[in-house]
Amino acid sequence: MTHSPLLVLDGVSVRFPVGMDWLGRPIAHVHALNGVDIAVEAGEVLGVVGESGCGKSTLANVLTRLVKPTAGSLAWTVGARQRLQIVFQDPQSSLDPRLPVWRIITEPVFLREHRTVADLKRLAGDLAEQVGLRREQIGRYPHEFSGGQRQRIAIARALSAQPDVIVLDEPTSALDVSVQAQILNLLADLRRARGLTYILISHNISVVRHFCDRIAVMYLGQIVELGPAADVLARPAHPYTRLLLDAVPEIGRSLDAGLAIADTELPSNRRLPAGCFFRDRCPFVVDGCERPQSLAPFAGLTADNHLARCHRAADLVEDIV
Repeated sequence: MTHSPLLVLDGVSVRFPVGMDWLGRPIAHVHALNGVDIAVEAGEVLGVVGESGCGKSTLANVLTRLVKPTAGSLAWTVGARQRLQIVFQDPQSSLDPRLPVWRIITEPVFLREHRTVADLKRLAGDLAEQVGLRREQIGRYPHEFSGGQRQRIAIARALSAQPDVIVLDEPTSALDVSVQAQILNLLADLRRARGLTYILISHNISVVRHFCDRIAVMYLGQIVELGPAADVLARPAHPYTRLLLDAVPEIGRSLDAGLAIADTELPSNRRLPAGCFFRDRCPFVVDGCERPQSLAPFAGLTADNHLARCHRAADLVEDIV
């Protein structure tokens, strides 16, 4: 990608207090994000993957200003911060059951502008047709639609604000496989037609492989690998990425094939590990892993913008090739 970044995250960290003492001071903290550095480029689809609890949803909440960073900064291109919307994972819980669809779709416009009901209904009808719904359906309520149709309503609501960036927080995980494909194809069509930038939060490697230009792999609140999707998926440079890919079932491959994670529990994010966060679970651990690792490029058979938080990244890529 050669576009200018719409958004740059620099050392973004988020801590949540856990419990209070008798003076009202936090007893401990949950370290949800731990120094996230990333630039989101105009027009791209950036996929963010990782296991549950790795910080993906916290990152989405930071981007949408639902959570304020404890440390670090977010720098937006002028105006882009006001033109960001989000599509949540579960449309059943993200749509107000008391409102008709036309009112749900135009909620962002209703809050910013003074428009007549006729104008709002006309806009809702136009957007409904763009996401594959019929104009005459906008007078119905969310419970009258299927799961896939409700997600189309959520997408139309995001589009009503004319965004530059849309955060997609697991937008297909609650849907059947066939409906997932329809929603992804719709999002791809809208991206081309409107020049949108997507940040896709997902745990589904197949969805990310199909949909994303770049991939950021998260572990314990850090980005451990970042690069072009084809490069990261074909030549993963971090042991955690390799383990994630090995966990995806393949026809004809034994479930025991691939790397074996060390027999340890996921570290607590209340007390962060010293050195490399993945060290205690890594099958490739060697001397030097006890030192903190930075997200950096490495010499190897990969793209120049392929980064990994591992001092053995080049060796791991060569081992795969």
